[in-house]
Amino acid sequence: MTIAIITADLVNSRAQQPQLWMTHLKTILNSFGSTPKNWEIYRGDSFQLEIEPQRALYTAIVIKAYLKYTANLDLRIAIGIGDKTYNSDTITSSNGTAFINSGTCFESLKKNLLAIKTAHIDLDNTLNLMFYLASFTFNNWTQTTAQLIAYTLTHPNKNQKQLASHFETTQGNISQSLKRGGYDELKALIQYYESKLKAI
Repeated sequence: MTIAIITADLVNSRAQQPQLWMTHLKTILNSFGSTPKNWEIYRGDSFQLEIEPQRALYTAIVIKAYLKYTANLDLRIAIGIGDKTYNSDTITSSNGTAFINSGTCFESLKKNLLAIKTAHIDLDNTLNLMFYLASFTFNNWTQTTAQLIAYTLTHPNKNQKQLASHFETTQGNISQSLKRGGYDELKALIQYYESKLKAI
């Protein structure tokens, strides 16, 4: 069975007290599964999450946006795609190529805060270049923009009028904020990623 393992840690988390962000981290991870089977926090500010391969990028972006607006913290995220050859009661004790790829990818992260490793080098090269270019937008989200992006991604059926009502602002402000946050480009990237992962 092919799975995705997200390995991530918070950037500059030591600048804040853990109680300021730990609850937010657990809240968003709980929306994608249960601990310790599907996700687990370790080393204080790192976590692993198992997710369906096609949903991995969407999940990574939602978590990133959520923590940006709730705790004003960023994430380094590595996505590993592969199999699971040993299934433990805790995700950090399980094993397989998905875990190895995720760990290897995470250790290779430098300036880029999001990367992927699969068994397909050409696909990795293409996606990682796209992630790098997209990062120039999402690494610079304000908390307000990140909140709008997170909400819009998790409520895809809401139109701009409904978003404006929810955030108690104008439709014009919503439109400008989504444009500034690169929402259409981000959605296109997620759709491209999903189509490529579906094909492998």
